[in-house]
Amino acid sequence: MQQPESESLAAANKRVSNILQKSAGGDSQPATFNSALLQEPAEQALADAVGDKETRCAPLFSQHNYRDGLLELTGLRASVDDFFDSVMVNTDDLQVRNNRLALLQRLRQLFLAVADISVLATSKK
Repeated sequence: MQQPESESLAAANKRVSNILQKSAGGDSQPATFNSALLQEPAEQALADAVGDKETRCAPLFSQHNYRDGLLELTGLRASVDDFFDSVMVNTDDLQVRNNRLALLQRLRQLFLAVADISVLATSKK
């Protein structure tokens, strides 16, 4: 994996991890993901991308082909960046917030299928 992609993947995973950790300390827990609750184009795009990567990565991970799995996950970069640029995760609507957290949890589970890459250091720019 090339360095810019790996750094971006680690940074995205760390951000997702931090959001999920902060939400766990609150009064609500992520619910089951429900595509009917998606409101923003960027969250729909991320949900589609995560679903695609879940399908593509499952056989790779079950065969312990983590290198190719990680390469697949780098394809999430644009969708993740757009999501964080366009979507307010902690909205006042509790159902929508929990659904967004559930989507991020699905994304996090993809990352964790390989390793907790949120702990990787990224270079400062």
